[in-house]
Amino acid sequence: MFDTPSLPLTALAFVLVLGPLVFLHEFGHYIVARWCGVKAETFSIGFGRELFGWTDRRGTRWKVGWLQLGGYVQFAGDMSPASNPDAAWRKLPPAERARTFPAQALWKRAAIVAAGPVVNFIVALALIAGLGIAYGKPYTPPVVESVMAGSAAAAAGLAPGDRFVSVEGRPVESFEDVQMAVFYRPGISIPIEVERDGTRRALAIVPRVSKQVDRFGNEYRIGLLGVVGTGPQLAPLSPIAAPGYAIARTGEILSLTGKTIGQVISGRRSIKEFGGPLRIAKISGEQVTLGLFAFLSLVALMSINLGFINLLPIPMLDGGHLMFYAIEAVRRKPPGPKALEWAFGGGFAFVVLVMLVFTFNDVDSFGWLDTLGRVSG
Repeated sequence: MFDTPSLPLTALAFVLVLGPLVFLHEFGHYIVARWCGVKAETFSIGFGRELFGWTDRRGTRWKVGWLQLGGYVQFAGDMSPASNPDAAWRKLPPAERARTFPAQALWKRAAIVAAGPVVNFIVALALIAGLGIAYGKPYTPPVVESVMAGSAAAAAGLAPGDRFVSVEGRPVESFEDVQMAVFYRPGISIPIEVERDGTRRALAIVPRVSKQVDRFGNEYRIGLLGVVGTGPQLAPLSPIAAPGYAIARTGEILSLTGKTIGQVISGRRSIKEFGGPLRIAKISGEQVTLGLFAFLSLVALMSINLGFINLLPIPMLDGGHLMFYAIEAVRRKPPGPKALEWAFGGGFAFVVLVMLVFTFNDVDSFGWLDTLGRVSG
C-alpha cells in the first residue's frame, strides 16, 4: 500500500483508468459499425505517431499512439470531422461505397455514433453493480457525530449520537437524505424525529439560511443544518438489488455533473474546480494506493463522465454528430457542407480551448505557476 504515489505509479494508474475506457468507447463505435456493414480503416488508442500496431484480415489497422489522451475509429469514407463525403467517395464502385460510413441510413449512422457513450454507461453500470455485490454499497448512516456551536442543529437540541428516524414524516435511510431535505428548505421549520438512547424524540429544526449570488446577480438561498455525520460505510447488497442500485447511482452522478456544469455557467462555481489530464492522473495514482474498490470506483465515475461529456451537443463530440443527425431527420436532408465545416471547426476550437483551460487549472492547482514565478523572478 502506497501513501504517496510515485510518478511511475501515477502514470501507470492514469493509463489503466483512461486506456480501457477509451478502448471500450471506441469499440462500441466499431462493433456497431461492423453490424451495420461499415468497414473500419483505423482503430487507434492514443494520438500521434504509431508506437506499434497490426492490420487484421478485414483491413483494419489497429494501433497505439504515443499520446495517450483519447482514441478514434476511422471508418471508410469518413474523411473529415463533419463526415462530409468527398469527390473520391462518389467515384467508388457501388459495392465498395455501400461499406462506407456516409452511405449508411441515418438511423445506422446515429446508432454507430451513440454506441460509444452507451458502452461507457454499460461499463459503469456493470462496475457499480459488481462492486456493490462484492463490497457493499457506500452509504452514510443518519447518525450525528458532532454538532456545530450556534448552528440550527444546536438550537433544535440535537446531540452527538442522535440517529435521524424521519424528516417531515418520511423515513430516513442515510445522512444524505437529511442533507437534501434541509438544503431545499432554508428558514422553514422542519419536523424531524430522532432516536436517542433507545427513545424516539420529535423535534423541529429551522435550517440556517446561506445566501449565494451568481455572476448575474441572482440570489440563491440554501439551508444549513450544522451537524457532522459519522462517515461512510458499506452496506450489503444482493445481486437482485444490484442493477437497480447501479442505475440509481449512475443517475445521481449524471444529475450532479449536470448541476455542476450549470453552476459554473451561472457563476455559482468557479471553472477552476474543473481539472484536466494532469489532475486525472494525480487522482488515479492516489486512488490506486487505496485499493481495488477505490480504484474501480474511480474507473466507474470516469466512464460515466466520459459518456456524459461525449453526449454534449458540441460539434466534434458524439453529441454534436447526433444533434446534426436530429436536424437532418427533421429537415429530411443534412445541413450544407459549409455549415458543417464551420460548425465542426468551431467545435474543435472550443474543445481545444477547454482542454487548455483545464490543463492550466491543473498546473495552477499543483503550484507550478508560483514555482515558475519565483524561479523567473
